[in-house]
Amino acid sequence: MADPITGAASAIARAGMDTGAKQVPVLQDNGTKGSSFGDTLKQFVNNVSDQQDVATDYITRFTRGEPVELHQVMSAAEEASISLDMLVEVRNKFLDAYRSVISMQS
Repeated sequence: MADPITGAASAIARAGMDTGAKQVPVLQDNGTKGSSFGDTLKQFVNNVSDQQDVATDYITRFTRGEPVELHQVMSAAEEASISLDMLVEVRNKFLDAYRSVISMQS
């Protein structure tokens, strides 16, 4: 079964949305064995940060009057918002798991 996130990213790339802004890479498994959980988490946090930077860049360029389409600005801002929401939810799940482990030890 195909990965929907990778498929969506490749569809966007095929659409040729080159706007001059920094493109955020999609997390994907490169088949490397032995990558740690910490490395994966760092990559995820960096990806969210990059998406925030791209959204800020689009908003800044749009407010300066540079040739940026409104739908690109809105799309980048929404992607950054969804990524941040997901990061917060992942953090919440880790805290719940940590609390569960601590309560088992008591």
